[in-house]
Amino acid sequence: MTNSSVQIKAVIVDALDPERLAGFWAGVLGRQVAGRTGPYVWLEREGDLVVGFQQTGEPRHAGKNRVHLDVSCPDPVAEQRRIEGLGGRRLHTYDDGGFLVMADPEGNEFCVVPDGPDGSVGLDGQGRAHYLDH
Repeated sequence: MTNSSVQIKAVIVDALDPERLAGFWAGVLGRQVAGRTGPYVWLEREGDLVVGFQQTGEPRHAGKNRVHLDVSCPDPVAEQRRIEGLGGRRLHTYDDGGFLVMADPEGNEFCVVPDGPDGSVGLDGQGRAHYLDH
């Protein structure tokens, strides 16, 4: 493997209403909205990664996201209830995979996974998670 100086510095989410989406994600991540520049709304930077929301004129297209975020927490089930209170919703379409898959108010999918000592969720041989089975 070669060394590279390339790093992911930002995750940008297209949004019809970047203010609303930034507010939702600020609540999920426990960050403040840090600023606005043109069509962008930014959350407070955490470490080297910044999350931003870019105004777009078209809604999210139907179908599975090609890229999604995994957010971790000590208790995914309790976090599901909190996220639903913020305006998110569970997507039961993916229940067979064993993951807690949620959608933000504009339908962008993300997984809520448990904190673990090694950062993994413990997948079986078929790639299924089982942390919701307890």
